Amino acid sequence: MSRHIWLIALTALWLSGPAQAELVLGVHPFKPATRVVDAFAPLTQYLSNKLGQPVTLRVSQDYQAHIDATGQNAYDIAYLGPSLYVKLRDAHGERPLLARQRIGDKPVFHSKIFVRADSPVKDLAGLDGKRFAFGDPKSTMGHLVPRYQLWQAGITVDRLAGYRFVGDHVNIALGVLAGEFDAGAVKEDVFYQYEKRGLRAIATSAPMSDHLFVASSTMSPALVSKLRGIMLAMHRDPKGREALQAVTAGINALVPVQDSDYDSLRAVLKKLHELGVRD
Repeated sequence: MSRHIWLIALTALWLSGPAQAELVLGVHPFKPATRVVDAFAPLTQYLSNKLGQPVTLRVSQDYQAHIDATGQNAYDIAYLGPSLYVKLRDAHGERPLLARQRIGDKPVFHSKIFVRADSPVKDLAGLDGKRFAFGDPKSTMGHLVPRYQLWQAGITVDRLAGYRFVGDHVNIALGVLAGEFDAGAVKEDVFYQYEKRGLRAIATSAPMSDHLFVASSTMSPALVSKLRGIMLAMHRDPKGREALQAVTAGINALVPVQDSDYDSLRAVLKKLHELGVRD
């Protein structure tokens, strides 16, 4: 390379500035990993464009691995289910809160306990002696909240004919549809996706604060503020709305969040621990 060309290349590099560090967005496997990748790819691209630095996606192996990786700051940004957030904070302390998702007019969601549409079971009491499908042991709406609902109805797991943890919410719905289980519980948006295939809800939980995004405890306050601002404004941008819709159907905005939003869930988890439920 001639000295003249070398100087041009060096000048171009200097003018472009230093390369921006890559940020990692971590997500728990609340649905099959390939579907998580598809769901979050538009969001990572949107954030990359708005931040001016690359954002890449990592899907945790399981729920506990997600808590561990987020707690150890392996992720710059983490998407968390409510119970994962509570457990993260208990185990690793505070994290900068970015935003929580809103579906409909409030940033809360419910669990649906359901059976096949042709099942004779009409209510939770009818699950005595039946087979039940839970998701991950640490899943808010796939295990913990419905486990509390069952207890309130007098149905402890020793009164079931059997139960299994089958991983993600889709597996629960498909297991009940296939007749492998008599009943199961999933978050409401998954239930509505599969309801028309032949499911019927028999109970709906109390509302719980929805999924949220947190930042690494090592992220600079300036970047936290910038990232939070981008997320809270996404619903006003057509491309931002598209990215949100890809995450979960029905999301219409990311809204402000504070730790106390999860106090009602903490009360549920406290009671479950008193009952000896360990996730």
